[in-house]
Amino acid sequence: MDKTSPILVTGANGFIGKNLCVELSNLGYENLMRFDIDTPKQQLAEFCKKAQFVFHLAGVNRPKDPTEFYEGNRGLTEQLLHLLQQAGNPAPVLITSSTQATLDNDYGKSKAEAEQLLYAHAETNKSNVYVFRLPGVFGKWCRPAYNSVVATFCHNIAHGLPIEVRDPAYSFPLVYIDDVVRCFIDAMEGKVCCDRSVQPVCMVTPVHEVTLGRLAELIQSFRASRTTLAAPNMGDAFEKKLYSTYLSYLPTDQFAYDLKMNCDARGSFTEFLRTPERGQVSVNISNPGIVKGNHWHHTKNEKFLVVKGEAVIRFRKVGTSEVIEYPVSGEKLQVVDIPTGYTHNIENVGSGELVTVMWANEPFDPDHPDTFFEPV
Repeated sequence: MDKTSPILVTGANGFIGKNLCVELSNLGYENLMRFDIDTPKQQLAEFCKKAQFVFHLAGVNRPKDPTEFYEGNRGLTEQLLHLLQQAGNPAPVLITSSTQATLDNDYGKSKAEAEQLLYAHAETNKSNVYVFRLPGVFGKWCRPAYNSVVATFCHNIAHGLPIEVRDPAYSFPLVYIDDVVRCFIDAMEGKVCCDRSVQPVCMVTPVHEVTLGRLAELIQSFRASRTTLAAPNMGDAFEKKLYSTYLSYLPTDQFAYDLKMNCDARGSFTEFLRTPERGQVSVNISNPGIVKGNHWHHTKNEKFLVVKGEAVIRFRKVGTSEVIEYPVSGEKLQVVDIPTGYTHNIENVGSGELVTVMWANEPFDPDHPDTFFEPV
């Protein structure tokens, strides 16, 4: 689709709509027609005359009266499709339905009825339609204490508020907002595959299955990580997405947090991040003339990166007499590997503070330090 083509998005200010509109703009789509609850109703008819693609995301999922399900889901869909037909506009229509469309409840039935209206519209007007049955969706900008347990847990835990876990073993599917938006845009660009065995039902991938207990445990670990320094497992796709979501709910006055600086006359040593599978990152600050280290390791290995000041890193293989020197400086960033079996030290040979970023392949374990004192 041409980047200047008019695109109609209903529910544009909602959780999914806002994320979709932002990404469409990021991709260079210039002509977005946003319709939401506060948009004048007559504006929808004008939009339906111009639209070359329609994202119908508006709907009702938390009404005071169950009849509002049918008014907001079936009724608004019926109005939209009528306006498109009245305008003689065969634009493709993508609608957000729910996995509950197969269930016998008012929300599910209202979504199923909206789906059937769309299928009939496609048959009559020869329009392409895309029905996405979504499970729970999580991600940034989702409203807590509304209809998303992820948003509620993230908000409450980030703000130090209690959460309620009624059944820790309860398992349910989730999809991430960025994956939803990607699949929607793929559909608009003709790159989506739907299950057309009965009717064209589209699903967002990947789907993440999680238990309520595991969800709570992970989010609580994110809050605790500021103390434990444990980084989330970024190799797990769900945990990576959930952590990004959690950070979006931090109170605005709590983006920053302090680290424990271990200070003495020589300078300071501060742990930054710890992971069981990727090791530990620390920041070492040394005063002028100070030598740190003079030890070696059996298995533990490190990388040193001086980012400020001037230093000499010295090595001597245990059991030999030859000393190897590596001059380093913050003026030219260079990583120095610290091999096992070599006693080593680092000396600040400059006139100011020496700042070194240090990575070790394992977090420090006081019960098994694998560190043996021996002067270089």
